[in-house]
Amino acid sequence: MNSLVHRLFWISLVVCGAVSLVWGHEEGEGDLKVTVLAKSSDAWDNQPLPHYPTGQPEITVLKIIIPEGKKTPLHFHSVINAAVLQKGEVDVHMPDGKTKKLKAGDTLIEVVDKAHWGENVGQGDAEFLVFYAGEKGEQITHLLHEGEKPNADTEKADR
Repeated sequence: MNSLVHRLFWISLVVCGAVSLVWGHEEGEGDLKVTVLAKSSDAWDNQPLPHYPTGQPEITVLKIIIPEGKKTPLHFHSVINAAVLQKGEVDVHMPDGKTKKLKAGDTLIEVVDKAHWGENVGQGDAEFLVFYAGEKGEQITHLLHEGEKPNADTEKADR
């Protein structure tokens, strides 16, 4: 079986399993409740997400805490990721002025290859649970210096 067919087989198997789980436990059936928190082909800036990488997939799950009154460094992610803000209030900013306001319970489908930072604007720590869908060995977050942009090889202007 060639690599693409092999990969499609496994993706199909996972999708079928997930669909079976959801169909088998719909609202009102048994104790399990399924709620879609986020589902989109676009990032929070309303731009389409990039295609998945072609190498060995690697999923990373991080818990990120931004202390009260603090900001993350200017950075970008080279992989698709989504987050749930479990606690607090955060404003996510892009250098072009776009801002996304989040409160506890909100989800975020993050921008890819675009500079941004998050700022805790609430009281107490802000706590994210973030899921990254990358490629084995690939760096998921790249720090930038003020005014620096993601490199031209990474940023895809035609998305």
